[in-house]
Amino acid sequence: MKFDKKSLKFLEKYLNTSSPTGYEHEGQKVWMDYIKPYVDKIEVDHYGTCYGIINPEAEFKVVIEAHADEISWYVNYITDEGLIYVIRNGGSDQTIAPSKVVHIHGENGIVKGVFGWPAIHTRTNQNEPTPKIENIFIDCGATSKQEVEDMGIYVGCMITYPDEFFEMNNRYFVCRALDNRIGGFMIAEVARLLKENKKQLPFGLYITNSVQEEVGLYGADMIADTIKPNIAIVTDVTHDTTTPMIEKKKEGDQKCGDGPVVFFAPSVHHTIRELIIETAKARKIPFQRAAASRMTGTDTDAFAHSNGGVPSALISLPLRYMHTTVEMVSKEDVGNVISLIYETLLKIQPEMKLKYH
Repeated sequence: MKFDKKSLKFLEKYLNTSSPTGYEHEGQKVWMDYIKPYVDKIEVDHYGTCYGIINPEAEFKVVIEAHADEISWYVNYITDEGLIYVIRNGGSDQTIAPSKVVHIHGENGIVKGVFGWPAIHTRTNQNEPTPKIENIFIDCGATSKQEVEDMGIYVGCMITYPDEFFEMNNRYFVCRALDNRIGGFMIAEVARLLKENKKQLPFGLYITNSVQEEVGLYGADMIADTIKPNIAIVTDVTHDTTTPMIEKKKEGDQKCGDGPVVFFAPSVHHTIRELIIETAKARKIPFQRAAASRMTGTDTDAFAHSNGGVPSALISLPLRYMHTTVEMVSKEDVGNVISLIYETLLKIQPEMKLKYH
């Protein structure tokens, strides 16, 4: 699947817009503006989850879902000397922090800072320090706590990385926050294809971009109760396990470029999963398989366990270097995830048998 200029322009703008957990609204505005021509109705819940609806009057409801938030930091403590200590907002990795530029979202706007770290010259003849939450700190050029506060920076301010989108070797998309705004891009593209190809669905389709996944699947949990879907197909990222220092015996065998990953897990409904696999085979869409022992760790679990049980499935996108600022996904895989969701939707019928024997 080739991406047109409009789609790529949206992807770049969407990824470059900060959307940390609990503060997803700016990214959601970009997303809603893009899907507006392709849906009949757009809704937003109290915490910022957005969803576009095709056929809002239909009784049978199908959700395709991704999550919109990205990992970040909170200002937790400001020293008398004007240095800032942090706590996580989501699964932020302290080991990549030293020497990174950050944006501190203060009351007067964005303030630039850096995660400082002692020079290599000063670390000789001692045990090499390891970055930890207790010892990483941000320097915003201030010399006192009062100066930091005069910049509009207080405890509770959000901190994000500014690393922006680019393409690598015409093969990969690279950016922070591909986990999982690339998912929001993919479900938006499904909506676009349905509209442009003039497909009429026999059910209501809810293209859902949830908040707060990174801290506990909370947005999906809330919106599942609001929509009350009959079926949910969730897309998220999973690990490319072919890079160094990853144990395939533990993490499975998935690779960027080899296609979408279809998950097997207790929360994944057999009928929906098999429909996805059959569709992939029939449409010659490459795919991979992965297993999760107790939970998928994605919004699939929230949907599956809501409303007395919603038949749900997970289509994941292989990704390298998760929760870093250089997350990478294969452009070909992105296109194939879009195609797989799109083609699967065309096979869903409200009269499908969903109950197990």
